[in-house]
Amino acid sequence: MNMNEPTTPQSVGQSLRRVDGRLKVTGAALYTADRNPPGMVYAYGVFSTVASGRVLRIDTTDARRVPGVIDIFHHEHFPRLYRAPRSAISPATILTSTVTDESRLPFEDATVRYAGQFVALVVADTFEHAREAAFRVHVDYATNKALAGLDQGLAAGEPRDGGRGHSRGDPQPAFDGAPHRIDLAYRTPVETHNPMELHASVASWQGDSLHLYEASQGVTVHRNTIARVFGLTPEQVTVEAPFIGSGFGSKLFMWPHSVAASAASRAVGRPVKLVVPRAQMFTTTGHRPETLQRLRLSADADGRLTSLRHESVNTTSFTDQYTENCGGVSRSLYSCPNVLVSHRTIQVNHGSPTSMRAPGAAPGLFALESAIDELAEQAGMDPMQFRLLNISTRDEAANLPWSSNHLREAIGQGAERFGWARRDPRIGAMRDGHEVIGYGMAACNWDAYRTPAEARVQLRDDGTASVTCAIQDIGTGTYTIAAQVVAELTGLPVERIEVKLGDSSFPAAPVSGGSWATASVMPAIAEATRNAIAQLRTFATASNAIFAGDKPESIRFEQGRLISGARPVDFAAVLKAQRLANAEGYAHTQGAPTGQYSFRSFGAHFVEVRWDPGISHLRVARVVSAIDVGRVVNPLTARNQVEGAVVMGVGMALFEATEYDSRTGVPANNNYAEYPVPVHADQPDIDVILLDYPDFALNEFGARGIGEIGITGLAAAVANAVHHATGKRIRDLPITLDKLIDVEHPFSA
Repeated sequence: MNMNEPTTPQSVGQSLRRVDGRLKVTGAALYTADRNPPGMVYAYGVFSTVASGRVLRIDTTDARRVPGVIDIFHHEHFPRLYRAPRSAISPATILTSTVTDESRLPFEDATVRYAGQFVALVVADTFEHAREAAFRVHVDYATNKALAGLDQGLAAGEPRDGGRGHSRGDPQPAFDGAPHRIDLAYRTPVETHNPMELHASVASWQGDSLHLYEASQGVTVHRNTIARVFGLTPEQVTVEAPFIGSGFGSKLFMWPHSVAASAASRAVGRPVKLVVPRAQMFTTTGHRPETLQRLRLSADADGRLTSLRHESVNTTSFTDQYTENCGGVSRSLYSCPNVLVSHRTIQVNHGSPTSMRAPGAAPGLFALESAIDELAEQAGMDPMQFRLLNISTRDEAANLPWSSNHLREAIGQGAERFGWARRDPRIGAMRDGHEVIGYGMAACNWDAYRTPAEARVQLRDDGTASVTCAIQDIGTGTYTIAAQVVAELTGLPVERIEVKLGDSSFPAAPVSGGSWATASVMPAIAEATRNAIAQLRTFATASNAIFAGDKPESIRFEQGRLISGARPVDFAAVLKAQRLANAEGYAHTQGAPTGQYSFRSFGAHFVEVRWDPGISHLRVARVVSAIDVGRVVNPLTARNQVEGAVVMGVGMALFEATEYDSRTGVPANNNYAEYPVPVHADQPDIDVILLDYPDFALNEFGARGIGEIGITGLAAAVANAVHHATGKRIRDLPITLDKLIDVEHPFSA
């Protein structure tokens, strides 16, 4: 960092309110479905009612009688498009990637691979006319037997290798010779993202250029991808997503509705809006796949792990191969000389799975941290002490040191705040009136990434600054973090900094997922800010300028002022004196260095559940989460991220499961009424501890991502607490009451 740059007022690290908050609470923040360009018409999908088969006939006669119908598209009437080549998704190449979540183009053929697949699209003058006409499209199918879930898929065929495996040592003999061993299976169901904002596209064409408002977590990648579909250059496409009503991973990459809306717009010559109905967000916009995980762990007489095998199989679609990286954390979280991790996939008649908050790690740590608890119990050890004994001091899978790892301290602080020392290890021994109390814990873990990113910063002649970057704010506080970085280096208050995000015409940025957005764009914004300040120094020392004759490097910049010796001048005055609109800086920064360190974030959850056997009522009463994510950029928004992840983890543990009719493969609870998620009444008391140890090996601010880690391990901590209260191990999520009510409890009489 340039020593001439200020370290005050230290905006980074402060609990600042969101700079975009007023726009959101006043309704001024426009989301994709709020956009209504002139001449816009509406599209509504016709979705398959069968999960496997073929379209025999589409009759649009009745639908075309609806007033205002402009056109009806289907596999026999749709523009010819191109498939986008799927790039390998990596932090290093994310800015140039082309990625589709469902590789099959809409209406590409007559084959039906899952219920809810687009089979037709109505375009009409109003939403109501489009919807009514869509319901009047009559489709005849030839139906095949559907594979409705993992068990049916495994019965029908052999799973294929999903990659992402790891092996070291020789686990089998180590397992066979160990005094403490477990060999258990854990299951997680399909979970559906269900953000409040529906998926939506508003597409319009100007000649050969496409403008697309899109509910997207990655406008740069979306632009790259849809350009390939239409045979365009990226410069011919603009994708905007300035505000996102969350996505949890379902909006990372392109889905069929975006292609369909764009193609329909070009065909009818008018802007087209297409909003995916809630029911079809259970079918055609992704989900977390179903998993079956086998854990074989062993420990020596002292409780040290001697072998760890984590083998999983997950459902995937008939159109795309998706691997849920369940064993990714198991490779390195604990020290163990003999490890095997493998992943397999099995095709079923569901839509394509995709990333869902902490993909792989959320279901994987449910299995691993449940198994760790079970092995600790068999070894006669306290679960916390067992974990402390087995913490890895380096990444044994990559054979690299950790850039930073404070898991031991996270466990210690979390245990003290929670009161773990009060835990009576006897099953059901802790109670409060009618309620039996259970304590459980689990480690949490997630990758720490940094990708290439770009940014532009202007210092303007009115004394304000602006920053533009294509990164999206998906509700996590990215607008505020961008303002904090500029404030940190210029001394300007955040109120005088304009932040523009979520437009693919801005400097390129990665997707907002994987917990890499903050760690990636902060260095780019900082470098762009320094470059703007450097240009301002050059302006100030020109021959006709205020500091003519001085060398640019001799000029200090503090609190929005240029200072030569003892003479300060506001930067706006420097610009105005030369009739310059602004000083501008652009930056392209690289990803994390490779080969020196392994980057991850660490933490621990401590959970209290309360079980009333008399009325069969289970609730999560209290959660303490201690999180080590490097430097905390904004404690207010950081805690909010962890709290939200914890509540989502409670949903994973106790509520969420997308259910499919075993006879037809059609989702049976594809709505908010029957797909329960935690509401305010289900939210526990949440106490978040942020350790705040900067990780300067990752970036100059020492910041790592925080969005994902809070959900990892939470379901296991709940399951472990349930066992402590009831004596019953639930290895098949969610933990519903039917799995508990047969428990014979010593206090139930």
